[in-house]
Amino acid sequence: MQAFLEYVVKGLVANPEAVTITPVEREGTTVYELRLHPQDVGKVIGRQGMTINAIRSLLLAGSAKQGLRCTLEIVEDQPAG
Repeated sequence: MQAFLEYVVKGLVANPEAVTITPVEREGTTVYELRLHPQDVGKVIGRQGMTINAIRSLLLAGSAKQGLRCTLEIVEDQPAG
């Protein structure tokens, strides 16, 4: 699932080298933490959240087929200082 997410997200953004996806286990669910360039956050979220919701739907369907539970979160790192 992580490879799928990387493929989709890197295809959307202007700075694919800044994309990192970290899987974190929480209560039986794999949460993929997505970090990306601040300029690309809007592209991944889309208008009214349409793009991120579509990605989450595909992730949910793909992981359910494999008997897994997965979700996606965008993590915005706070600038130091």
